[in-house]
Amino acid sequence: MNRKKIYEEVEDVLASFCQDCFLRKHFRKEKGRTYAHQFCISECTVGEKLKQLGNELSNRS
Repeated sequence: MNRKKIYEEVEDVLASFCQDCFLRKHFRKEKGRTYAHQFCISECTVGEKLKQLGNELSNRS
């Protein structure tokens, strides 16, 4: 997969799953931005997919 396609996939994932995510909004309101961000990165399945795509990008550099 080339870099442009990876970036497009990241944008698609963010737009379709993360933008209207109830958990992200809830955690951001109740526990703060840092907690919500950490939750998305470490526990959310969409965050795991984004990390995988990020690793693909870093391996291509």
